[in-house]
Amino acid sequence: MAEVDLAVVGAGPAGLFGAYYAGFRGLSVAVVDTLPEPGGQISAMYPEKMIFDVAGFPAVRGRDLVAGLVAQADQFRPAYRLGVLAETLDYLPDGRPVLGLSGGERLTCGAVLITGGLGSFTARPLPAADAFAGAGVLYFVPHLDDLAGRRVVIVGGGDSAFDWAAALRPVAASVTLVHRRDRFRAHAGSIARVQALDVEIIVNAEVSRLVGDERVTAVEVTPRGGPPRLLAADAVVAALGFTADLGPLARWGLTLDRRHIVVDTTMATNLPRVFAAGDVNDYRGKVRLIAVGFGEAATAVNNAAVVIDPALHLFPGHSSDQG
Repeated sequence: MAEVDLAVVGAGPAGLFGAYYAGFRGLSVAVVDTLPEPGGQISAMYPEKMIFDVAGFPAVRGRDLVAGLVAQADQFRPAYRLGVLAETLDYLPDGRPVLGLSGGERLTCGAVLITGGLGSFTARPLPAADAFAGAGVLYFVPHLDDLAGRRVVIVGGGDSAFDWAAALRPVAASVTLVHRRDRFRAHAGSIARVQALDVEIIVNAEVSRLVGDERVTAVEVTPRGGPPRLLAADAVVAALGFTADLGPLARWGLTLDRRHIVVDTTMATNLPRVFAAGDVNDYRGKVRLIAVGFGEAATAVNNAAVVIDPALHLFPGHSSDQG
């Protein structure tokens, strides 16, 4: 059974900053997330989008913000458990929490900080991919260069679909966007940007079949009321959105207000040694911004620190005083 001072459940911006701040406070940290890479909703849905409301940055690309947060946390070498779910919460006789992870690992910790954003993400499936056993179907793109020189078909009509189209067009051989309606859910500015690029947009049509053996080689698109059309393709990005819920966390006995975890001013939940920060928590006057999540993570870590070790001070002083 592994042991750490603080287990952070959720590797989004609040969780990554919480991992840094816990390290700054001298605590050992493990970060748990169901996604295969850090970044949470930013990495899953808008890594290439510019973010304008993070303090200190007039504008910062989502991917760059995540990279900076990871580098900041890495100063204190947090342990990552990615692609696994925090399933159960138990307590040892001495009061320390024990997390049961989906891979079978049990993680003993002095406290738990939940920063799970909207909860665990599950990509909405592409029905045509159900009968396809080969590779080349993606639900988000970890690295744009993976699709350099490839013929890419993007399925969807929301912000994610248009963001991927704009980001991939400079590196891909071709980009085609397919949407089942002629109206889009994406922001008007994102739509206009893609329409100005060399991107074919096919509306009132659905991807009906994927062609290929080991990998996608073509995509069959069926327009409403028209004959099927075969598009050459090396990859399909299914940008159909994600569903999110608290999953097993909802069964831990936390006090919830709809899908959010109720906390007090210290970011403590109703469960002993369990705190919550970022979009996942709720209190009167809550504002769901990345900037707010950073402050909540620091508040939670400082209050968790004195629970883990009563000899510590709630306020550690300013980092600039410590060199």
